[in-house]
Amino acid sequence: MLAKRIIPCLDVKDGMTVKGVNFINFRSAGDPVELGAEYSRQGADELVFLDITASHEGRKTFTEMVTRVSVTLNIPFTVGGGINELSDIERLLYAGADKISVNSAALKTPELIDRIAGNYGSQVCVVAIDAKMKNSQWICYLNGGRIPTDRSLFEWAKEAENRGAGEILFTSMDHDGVKTGYANEALSQLSRTLGIPVIASGGAGEMSHFKDVFMEGKADAALAASVFHFGEIKIPDLKQYLHNEGIDVRTCF
Repeated sequence: MLAKRIIPCLDVKDGMTVKGVNFINFRSAGDPVELGAEYSRQGADELVFLDITASHEGRKTFTEMVTRVSVTLNIPFTVGGGINELSDIERLLYAGADKISVNSAALKTPELIDRIAGNYGSQVCVVAIDAKMKNSQWICYLNGGRIPTDRSLFEWAKEAENRGAGEILFTSMDHDGVKTGYANEALSQLSRTLGIPVIASGGAGEMSHFKDVFMEGKADAALAASVFHFGEIKIPDLKQYLHNEGIDVRTCF
């Protein structure tokens, strides 16, 4: 069994890291390159950088940031936000990214997943899914959680896997930023449904939430933002705690 991964996520807006609650009310959390380097030193297994505005000018700024990150880090990192075509992927991989995350574009044009996997390999393709409960069903949302779709979390995740996705990054919009724990029941169902790794996102507030997402949610990796950005949880302390709880993590102590 592969070791469980701890993945800080950096939402980037206008060249700075920001963090919100339920996808709104953002506040600044610092320079993404500096934060990324610090997380690498602390023992993070991977990083995710998301361009949450992805305007035309923002893409240029974001690509320059990816280049700076790539020469700073010695761990894999994923980038996403505003990726609509293979030229976007080519640009970001050339800048130094290891993986590409697609969300809205894949929902709108599922064949994009086939093209990414066919051209660059499934290991490059992370399909991110933003979903929330609506009428007792997990519904997928577009455009940073702004627009509901008619796709359910589980059937869309399975289709993404069948099309060649290498990983699923599931963010519960209901849990995002509220720090009450991950959506473990949905995550566990996803893990049973899929044969590819599931990354959990949304809800981390204390170390026990990471233990729960691995043991109850059966997630392969746990992504978090504000608890790391604002120093509430240190990655070495978290990994020591998880190790003590019998969870297999890559040690950094």
